[in-house]
Amino acid sequence: MGALWFWIVSLMLVAYVVLDGFDLGVGIIYLFVARTELERVQAMRAIGPVWDGNEVWLLASGGTLFFAFPMLYASSFSGFYLPLMIVLWLLMLRGMSIELRHHVTDKLWHSFFDTLFFFSSALLAIFYGAALANVVRGVPIGPDGYFFLPLWTDWLTGPKPGILDWYTVLGGVLAFVALAMHGAFYLATKATGALEARACTLATRLTIAVGVLTLLSLPATVIARPDSLHNYEEHPVAFLAPIAVFAGLAIAWFAQRRGAQMTAFLGSCLYIAAMLAGAAAGLYPVLLPNVSPQGHDITVANSLAGPHTLSVGLVWWTLGIILALFYFAVVYWLFRDKVSDDVTGYGH
Repeated sequence: MGALWFWIVSLMLVAYVVLDGFDLGVGIIYLFVARTELERVQAMRAIGPVWDGNEVWLLASGGTLFFAFPMLYASSFSGFYLPLMIVLWLLMLRGMSIELRHHVTDKLWHSFFDTLFFFSSALLAIFYGAALANVVRGVPIGPDGYFFLPLWTDWLTGPKPGILDWYTVLGGVLAFVALAMHGAFYLATKATGALEARACTLATRLTIAVGVLTLLSLPATVIARPDSLHNYEEHPVAFLAPIAVFAGLAIAWFAQRRGAQMTAFLGSCLYIAAMLAGAAAGLYPVLLPNVSPQGHDITVANSLAGPHTLSVGLVWWTLGIILALFYFAVVYWLFRDKVSDDVTGYGH
């Protein structure tokens, strides 16, 4: 049951990053590719029907983590309290910028909400990347299973790290560029005219940047956490994850150059999913590594909930995931076409 719930939580986080990731990506590139009011309305309409639904996966992941691995939930939500509060505020500001923009007509307010949309989306991407890097690198867990991280210390990894150091900053930059690429590929599938052309051009350029940063991140991870390759050495099948990472980038690059925009977007989805799967494969069965000599890792075994909780939870999770998948299938089918460029409003 422990392994099952580990991969269930991992799968839900992958779903969140892939789906809400293109929403964030559209926000990151929004001010640069959408240059007229009509183009900005078109960009907003591209994500309008789905952005709030995509965030359900984040809530569902947190809820699943709460009842499946309560010790991890308690420790991480306590230790990462400051960045979590910042993320919550950014999520609220991003939602406000999307929703309230459609209720005003003044150009000054449009500029304010457009800037807020970019600002919140960009910072969320950076924070998510830094958060994942913190998990991969490890934190100083005490004997009681809890930890505290200052915002930064000496910018080095080791037994007394901060939330920000050279490795987590690299993770934040990689997430920022990768989600910008992901959003550009998505916008290219939904937009028309000049907006579509700019999104295609930017997506192609960002793919190169993502490839370079990904190559840098692999040795950086080994330096930050020397035993990160242990599971790969024990189970060579795990090397399928990094292979899929670069396969996804290659698919996205070549498909975009041929004008196959949906295939390019799916290649971007494969890249993100494989990156997260590779991180999970390198961690298992550890959920949160410890870098302090006094404490211990938080693992599947020492943080798993009781058998009754997991059995009942599996039943309700199954029912919930069936409803969620049905909802997403209907929504994405209804709004599968490109966004019209001759109307205004919210949605398609």
